[in-house]
Amino acid sequence: MDIRELLMKDIMIMDLEADTKAGVIDEMVHHYYEKGIIDDEELYKKDILAREEENSTGMGDGIAIPHAHDAAVKKPAVMFARSVKGVDYDSLDGQPAHLFFMIAAPEGGDNTHLQALAALSQVLLDPAVVSSLNDADTPDKVQAIFSEAVGKKQAENEAQEKAEKQQDKAAVASDKPYIVAVTACPNGIAHTYMAEDNLKKAAEKLGVNIKVETNGSEGTKHKLSADEIDRAEGVVIAADKKVSMGRFDGKKLTSKAVTAAIKDPEALINSILNDEAGTYHATGSESSDDSVDTGDSGWSGIYRQLMNGVSHMLPFVIGGGILMAISFIVENYAGGDKSLAFIFLNNAGNMAFAFMVPVLAAYIAESIADQPALMPGFAGGFMATVYTGAYGGAYTANVMTDAKSAGGFLGGLAAGFIAGYFMKWLEKSCAKLPQSVAGMKSMLIYPIVGLLVIALIMFFIVNPIFSTINVWITNFLNHLGTGNSVILCLLLAGMMSIDMGGPFNKAAYVFAAGAFANDPNSHQAAMLMAAVMVGGMVPPFATAIATLGWKNKFTKQERQAGVTNWILGFSFITEGAIPFATADPGHVIPSSVIGSAVAGAIVGALKVGVPAPHGGFWVAPLATNIWGYFLAVIVGSIVAGVILGLWKKEVKAAK
Repeated sequence: MDIRELLMKDIMIMDLEADTKAGVIDEMVHHYYEKGIIDDEELYKKDILAREEENSTGMGDGIAIPHAHDAAVKKPAVMFARSVKGVDYDSLDGQPAHLFFMIAAPEGGDNTHLQALAALSQVLLDPAVVSSLNDADTPDKVQAIFSEAVGKKQAENEAQEKAEKQQDKAAVASDKPYIVAVTACPNGIAHTYMAEDNLKKAAEKLGVNIKVETNGSEGTKHKLSADEIDRAEGVVIAADKKVSMGRFDGKKLTSKAVTAAIKDPEALINSILNDEAGTYHATGSESSDDSVDTGDSGWSGIYRQLMNGVSHMLPFVIGGGILMAISFIVENYAGGDKSLAFIFLNNAGNMAFAFMVPVLAAYIAESIADQPALMPGFAGGFMATVYTGAYGGAYTANVMTDAKSAGGFLGGLAAGFIAGYFMKWLEKSCAKLPQSVAGMKSMLIYPIVGLLVIALIMFFIVNPIFSTINVWITNFLNHLGTGNSVILCLLLAGMMSIDMGGPFNKAAYVFAAGAFANDPNSHQAAMLMAAVMVGGMVPPFATAIATLGWKNKFTKQERQAGVTNWILGFSFITEGAIPFATADPGHVIPSSVIGSAVAGAIVGALKVGVPAPHGGFWVAPLATNIWGYFLAVIVGSIVAGVILGLWKKEVKAAK
């Protein structure tokens, strides 16, 4: 199937009405639904937005390519839409987008149409094509431009394929430096190929021979041979998903996100040419599915590993915690603890909550030592929640058991890191086993030795130590006076605004979530959850207030974002304030921290508790002091918004 067949005239929008990113997506998705391309508007939009969360499909140069591979798609299509005035689409170059191509690929679609979709990004790399599309005012003109461009590109590709074969031969005898690269993104439709093209252009400019392997939706293309890797001076990895890494053992290697190759490909190539890249060393377990080496080390590596566990844990925390909280409302207002609704909701929530710590530990371990560490990590985390340990009683394999001396949340954290680093050591130790027994590693050695060692460590060391720590923390929280409660809630809430999703924010949230996980029925734990919740809601509300009250101090795009932040603040999505903090950290961050701290202090003073780990105002009915909850957020947001509005300098020519 050709891209020209997918780009149908009757689904084009020649002048979009929307003037925001969210509006563009809504308008285009609804147009697809009206034209019968999709049969489930909400499902398709959900997957489009999920793709945008990974990284923006605003490619720069005025182009955006939102896309989804979705069960709602009835037939493959590409919708062309144009915005004459331009839309702030969070593009890589920060410039407004004018040309939009929304790709609809049916779930289970074959490689034929995926190859056609990949061709779209290649065609759009021609500035002449982009210029012509900006001037086109009818669907017929758009199709004519693409018909000519695709035909030209196909001819170029055929010629390039022949030339590459000649270049591969000539590169052996050439005096030019020779490097190899791999590009890959999770969806593999646009970013993968734009990164490839930009790396090639940069290499030509720098006088370098390069071969780029692409890991896209149509599979692996231009696969690097062992001889090519051996001849290369170094390797550039521009990927957001797992690629084959073991083959690069001993090579100079630089690894970045795929967007780095789109934004600044010369920097990646120069890191190899200037000997700035480190030497990559594969471990014994690394094979065709190993993870990209991110280059993280020390605290940055530990933070990345922790966040891998936290990101997988959060659905269990949020789903289980909120169902448990709803069950308490049912208990109070609809039949008590004997009602079927309460029993069902409470059991469902408890079951999900019970797996929170095992999942956390499993994915911390997996991020360190990949698949072999997953099972030992999960088992260690499970033991931290239900295994009392050598000095505290018997083992009970029941996820509903309230273990009195388990390691708990902190023990699960320890289990994840211990399992991960032990399995990493074990993999290296087994790297030199004879080939005849190498197959036993994954089936026998790793699972048996890994489980045995982590069980011994949890039983004799981790659970006894962390059960004592948990008892101390619980007693400390339960005996906090009002003054100490205010200080603790103030600190946690303020931390939520320091980096709005970064290490400080996550540390505060993990601390509160850990206390809540150890004792979901504790009012003190619910109070800590309320503190981090209000602390995270203040920044988006504050920016919304400031953009409304001091319009002359914000750009048009910022004022538009401010409107959106009313909804984001309501939903406890702190990240809505990040664009403001990035543009003006010196004013936005201090204002937000002050407002969040004020909100947290109110929570501590009024003993506000929210027995749910997420949800913002959506879970306000669960609050033990609902008016105190509203008051904390409102006062904190006004304080932060007014400080920001008064403090921030006026933007010249703000329109």
